[in-house]
Amino acid sequence: MKVILFGATGMIGRGVLRECLRDESVDSVLAVGRSPLAVTHPKLRELVREDPTDLSVPGPDLASYDACFFCLGVSSFRMKEEEYRRITYDLTLAAARPLAAANPRLTFAYVSGEGTDSTENGRSMWARVKGKTENDLLKLPFEAYMFRPGIVQPDRGIPSKTPLYRAAYAVTAPLFPVLRRFAPHLVTTTGALGRAMIAVAAAGPGDARTQRILRPRDINRIGGQHPHGAADLR
Repeated sequence: MKVILFGATGMIGRGVLRECLRDESVDSVLAVGRSPLAVTHPKLRELVREDPTDLSVPGPDLASYDACFFCLGVSSFRMKEEEYRRITYDLTLAAARPLAAANPRLTFAYVSGEGTDSTENGRSMWARVKGKTENDLLKLPFEAYMFRPGIVQPDRGIPSKTPLYRAAYAVTAPLFPVLRRFAPHLVTTTGALGRAMIAVAAAGPGDARTQRILRPRDINRIGGQHPHGAADLR
């Protein structure tokens, strides 16, 4: 399986990258972003561009890829709706449309958020924008899956790029074991999220066992535990 990964510099994206590099079913990963990863691995290739949605020549052969894991996103904290929509909706669809046109059998896994408003009419700005993004991705002619991970625990010390989130993770870290035990429907990990994306993509187009919107309980069930060792991300 050949994978395109957006957002590999972020906390979730880095966790997904780690799982892709560990998994024997993934042959290669193309990480698309604005800045280099400072990661070396035989499976990994990078496409560094100011506009990460620019997949034009001399870019990759889009039809040759089996899956796209879209982990690129920002917090809506203190953002106006127009700005948040530009990054969350416009950028996502700009990347998704050429992929759908190039390969309708491609699996597109989008990291959304628990509480996303599929009606697009609720009071929460971020939830409306995420809802429209999900809805329009599901209309495209490829295999789209919406991952709503809820509370995400970073694996193996992978840090968040957002200072507010880093502080929150530091304070709440002791609570994660309790949440995983008593509220598994609320929390998952970056590793489980990455493994679940790989599993959904590996199942192939039209797999009736996988619903199109996956929440933490689904992610944890599908992700499971990885049987292989850790990837070298140096």
